[in-house]
Amino acid sequence: MALYALLGFAAGLPFYMFSTVLTLRLQAHGVALAVIGFFAWVQLLPTLKFVWAPLLDRYSIPGFGRFWGKRRGWIMLAQLGIFSAMIAMALTAGDASLAITALFAVLLAFWTTTLEVAADAWRIELYPTQDEQGPIVAANLWGYRTAMVAAGSGALIVADGAGWVAAYLVIAVAAFLPFPLLVAMRPDGEGGGGRWVGLATGLVASLVILGAAALVTAAVGWAALSAAAGLGIGAGSNVTPYVLVLCMVPFLAMGAALPWIRNAAPTSRLRTSTVLGPYVDFFWRYGAGALLLMAFVSLYRMGDVLALNLSKPMIKGLGYSLTQIGRADSLVALVASMAGVGLGGWLATRWRMTWLLALGAVVAAAGNFGFVWLAHQRVDEALLYVSTAADQFGNGFAGAVFVVYLSLLVNPRYPGAQYAFLTGFAFLLPRLLAGAGGTMVGAIGYDGFFLLSGIVSLAAIPLLPLLARVAARPEDHA
Repeated sequence: MALYALLGFAAGLPFYMFSTVLTLRLQAHGVALAVIGFFAWVQLLPTLKFVWAPLLDRYSIPGFGRFWGKRRGWIMLAQLGIFSAMIAMALTAGDASLAITALFAVLLAFWTTTLEVAADAWRIELYPTQDEQGPIVAANLWGYRTAMVAAGSGALIVADGAGWVAAYLVIAVAAFLPFPLLVAMRPDGEGGGGRWVGLATGLVASLVILGAAALVTAAVGWAALSAAAGLGIGAGSNVTPYVLVLCMVPFLAMGAALPWIRNAAPTSRLRTSTVLGPYVDFFWRYGAGALLLMAFVSLYRMGDVLALNLSKPMIKGLGYSLTQIGRADSLVALVASMAGVGLGGWLATRWRMTWLLALGAVVAAAGNFGFVWLAHQRVDEALLYVSTAADQFGNGFAGAVFVVYLSLLVNPRYPGAQYAFLTGFAFLLPRLLAGAGGTMVGAIGYDGFFLLSGIVSLAAIPLLPLLARVAARPEDHA
């Protein structure tokens, strides 16, 4: 549990730096609200982790993997990636070029997600049952949310006093602290050549991989910006209709492919493929129920995701300072979040999952409605604490329950890939819509936006009775 609290801490520190903290940094530099909304699409990268997750199940990092094992090797590489991306974001904290800002934010999101994929796969391998998952998920999320609070509050307080460069440098150093501890841990692989040979080989390999990732990201980003310009999409465009169309594409594609998947034999290339096999297996096991599962997971955390990027700009616009927001995001948010996570993890060992998921949706919605309430109150730091506590408790509770539920859907043969797919899809549609959040606020105001986000959280509840009837198909064998 201590190890997974540490892994959660290492993954949680960078998250706010490419999401909430970045939105406030852009707002401080006069970037338009619609463009700030577009930066929410940086968070789409974690939803696409299923693209590279099979590589983490199949390959090891040279040097690191041989001495410390496959999972820890990927974790160490990811930590180096997080540190380098955070330093780059610090050195470009003036946001003179939004394209450069986006490049390093995407790289930070990529390596943060890679760390999570490796840690989640290891967790599912070690603790496959619901009783085991509850406590270990709670420990992991305690570490994760402690780090998010430390990054969110600490970065804002530092930025208010010493500027954005200092804020990103401080969090970069803190995010790198687990790396030497991992190096000092006992070997988990063959350990050939010794610890220092493994470390040196791993560092050289990491340098090559980090450089390649940066070049690929830059090329893809340039192509995406060129395509958007060619379609006439810019900062003043209303992108919501395009996003709603994109949201329907995954469901149509999955529905069309389902008949072929269900009839696939055990020896079919669809099911034995290293790249596609883990995902085909999920649809083969659940059949038409997989579409219901995907609809549910895409709705369940949508309200929280919609609120994440624009809650802090709204609070700043009400008249609160960065230091006041940072104080609210420190002890208040930490205690409320850990209480929510702890209660959710504890109840996961005692309650039926259907009831837990319903309760999680209700408390998450209450947190979103709290922002509507705050917008109609006088500027008072105590009231900000109340709103923040409600939001963080709901997020923590719903998040813990959701992680346990998704972990139980996974086939233990493909823990990394399938969990990455489920969590990625769970946030794909919400983050697509979140990118249009700035234009939505322009149309319906902050009140309407946060009211809508709360209602969306409750929309998953009617699916729960149908969800309870979905069962996995027994595996066949060649």
